[in-house]
Amino acid sequence: MLIKRIPKWLSCLLVPALLAACAGGGNRDGAAGGDNASNEPVELIFYSNAETGDVNFNAKYGDYIRKKFPNYTITSIPNKKGSSLPELLAQGTAIDIYYESVGQFVEGLINSNLQYDMTDLIKKHKVDLNRFEQTAIDAMRTISDGKLYGLPVSNITMALYYNKDIFDKFGVPYPKDGMTWDELVELSHRVTRVDSGKQYVGLGVSPAHILRLNPFSLPFVDPKTEKATINDNGWKLIFEYGFIKPAEVSGYRDKIRALGNKLPAANNFIKEKDLAMYYALSNIFSNSDTGDELAAMNWDMAAVPMFKEKPGVGAQLYPVYFSVTSLSKHKDAAMEVIKYLTSDEYQMMNSKLGIISVLKSKEINDAFGQETRFKDKNLKSIFFYNKFAPISPKTPYDAKAESIYRQDLTDLAMGAIDINTAFRKAEEATNKAIEEAKK
Repeated sequence: MLIKRIPKWLSCLLVPALLAACAGGGNRDGAAGGDNASNEPVELIFYSNAETGDVNFNAKYGDYIRKKFPNYTITSIPNKKGSSLPELLAQGTAIDIYYESVGQFVEGLINSNLQYDMTDLIKKHKVDLNRFEQTAIDAMRTISDGKLYGLPVSNITMALYYNKDIFDKFGVPYPKDGMTWDELVELSHRVTRVDSGKQYVGLGVSPAHILRLNPFSLPFVDPKTEKATINDNGWKLIFEYGFIKPAEVSGYRDKIRALGNKLPAANNFIKEKDLAMYYALSNIFSNSDTGDELAAMNWDMAAVPMFKEKPGVGAQLYPVYFSVTSLSKHKDAAMEVIKYLTSDEYQMMNSKLGIISVLKSKEINDAFGQETRFKDKNLKSIFFYNKFAPISPKTPYDAKAESIYRQDLTDLAMGAIDINTAFRKAEEATNKAIEEAKK
């Protein structure tokens, strides 16, 4: 004969000592508990436009959630033909938790009308918003028009990686924390040289991310006017220092030509080892594939450079938000999962693995990267030197605008087009694309 679990409400009546637990007290760190949702056997369906298979989801989230909530069946639906978001919605699939990076959040969740204000759930499950890094919460309130359509679970930002061997080869000092973009560009010119027939270049940037995480917090599209912002002076500085000035030295444009009219990028830094500095996302070292390749290099990192117009300000954060959707029939259970993913327990584990926490906890942030093979690198330069720029506003037109903003980057670096002409083209094309999207 099977003995059924005593319902939690009944145990509270029978055992006075459990009253505090029933009230949800004692969960300072935001760990799961304080609601009977975790006792109910339910299936929770997860979806993200960014996930194309189960392996990545399980490694980052699924396996940990299943261990924490053995009564839950955790199902992640990959984004592929037959299971894209529009197809799932047409089939009536009740997605419980949608998760996405801030840049694609509006286009995925809100454009699909899956948004749900989690404010009351957050209060009910006693999630303390004061524990979170504030810019991520502020950004979600902006996206949600004052509501909360999601909570951040992981963060990423920009980092400046450098190849120590190249600097040693040419007797040039390494990059250091606290540099300005002027200093960085000058340093890059000193290591753009030819040696034994090999052309080395000083600086490459990840085009998408230098734009998305810009320190001026510029949106691609003004959310009020729904017009391109490309002619803001901040964009001019980003394009000049990220793409034009590094190429204004002998040999750099030769490298672009040798690469088939492409800008130096990750492959040049990690594989070819002919790029001295790479300004890119902060998770390169914590990803298994690129981490293995970095392990074979003599590298380190420095704090991202600052514009003199923004002293002490680095890049933006680029959080991944988890949302209880409007379709979910298990909102309390879904909220318990998100509460766990934002708990000290889960965030500490992530921080040790080199994933930036969404919490302000000094203890958690001090543990950053300490269980990686690169714990002796200058990892804390990623987020302890400069303050984060506010996350820029998002619109449904950002992806199209970003694509247009990036279309003339190589020509700008090669001097084949001037910046005023490129910006005028981009502004006209972006505004036209926005108008067409509205039809």
